[in-house]
Amino acid sequence: MKLKFWLKEKTGIKRWLFLGIIGVIIIILGISRAIMIGLTDLHNIYLYTGIISFGIFCVFLSVIKGLDAVLTFINRECDNVTFDSKEIADMIYEKRFLVRGPKVVVIGGGTGLSNLLRGLKRFTSNITAIVTVADDGGGSGVLRDDLGMLPPGDIRNCILALAHTEPVMEELLQYRFTDGRLKGQSFGNLFLAAMDGISENFMEAVQKVSSVLAVTGKVLPVTLKDVTLKARLNNGNIIEGESNIPKEAIKQNSNIERVFIEPRDARALREAVLAIKDADAIIFGPGSLYTSIIPNLLVKEIKEEVHKSSAIKIYVSNLMTQKGETDDYTVKDHIKAIYNHAGKGIIDYAIVNKGTVDNDLEEKYKKKGATLVKVDKEEIEKLKIKVIEANLVKVKGGYIRHDTVRMCRIIIKTIMEKKLCYDRKTMMEYFYVLNRLRKK
Repeated sequence: MKLKFWLKEKTGIKRWLFLGIIGVIIIILGISRAIMIGLTDLHNIYLYTGIISFGIFCVFLSVIKGLDAVLTFINRECDNVTFDSKEIADMIYEKRFLVRGPKVVVIGGGTGLSNLLRGLKRFTSNITAIVTVADDGGGSGVLRDDLGMLPPGDIRNCILALAHTEPVMEELLQYRFTDGRLKGQSFGNLFLAAMDGISENFMEAVQKVSSVLAVTGKVLPVTLKDVTLKARLNNGNIIEGESNIPKEAIKQNSNIERVFIEPRDARALREAVLAIKDADAIIFGPGSLYTSIIPNLLVKEIKEEVHKSSAIKIYVSNLMTQKGETDDYTVKDHIKAIYNHAGKGIIDYAIVNKGTVDNDLEEKYKKKGATLVKVDKEEIEKLKIKVIEANLVKVKGGYIRHDTVRMCRIIIKTIMEKKLCYDRKTMMEYFYVLNRLRKK
């Protein structure tokens, strides 16, 4: 803090500072005078020793009283600030248990993944988001083509979802330019692109941005390979490019039969494989089935590690069908598509919606080719998957969204009850989380 602040404020320090300066002057004058005349006379020795001692006393007194004045001022100001010791203890306790919370890996992409992450970070700090890098549309596609980097859009959204930032910072990183050559481009994408330019690779850039924004957990691209998503439609045609697939499916009036990536031998990021190996739970979705969730499972090492993992595996169903991807799909159809690409048996629980919306809103969505995903519970259970039903609908701004808080409560409760409640090491965390779930 600047000196002028202490001199300006009514701290009582000015008088003691002045006394200290006087003391220093007395000491300097006393020593210099004693040297000039020489201390051969006993009277002069006593005189100048007394003068110098007085100067030292003034300096000592000014330091003691000055510090006392500063402390008095600080204490007086602190009287205006109240600290709730219970609240501080709760914060420390909460931080401790978040760090020791369940290890959750979320696999997907798009807005569904980022919304889920925002809710999960309230219950655990051990979150790893494994994100698809097949996006080739919008601002991400432009940067991918121009700079040869991996698409940053989904990565950016996940980083912001797990970040501890001021609202202004998040608003800045989500800002999209509306004019000029940067029209439609996100500032956050440009920030990641700049970080990629000064880093060894894209993963290092993601880590640096995560560090700057104090991210809870980790955000990992599924691979560092430049992959292209392709789809085979029921009519036999091959469509190239993630952004083109739903458009062409609509245009050709043909459903997606299968998706695949090129190159097919793309290696998974090592950190992503290790996260799956160490996970207590693996969550698929919510998100676009063929363009956000399944592409991650097309990376061979990810698929193999998911099969080998002893973690509880949960599929969170979408609320609405998606035109050009999942027209008229039921929950079972979504799961069957995942099984067709990644193999059977990688889902233990399916969290599905039993909520409804008003007729006007439903009609609005039907005009756009989207309907509520039907829950065919008996068919799902035939796949040896346990179904958890809940009202997950939340209408916000005229749009149907997942109720993130309720969805995350169900996920965490399922993980704690089905996976961790019998583990003695996590027993305290289990009861803490249950108590936290009741409060939320």
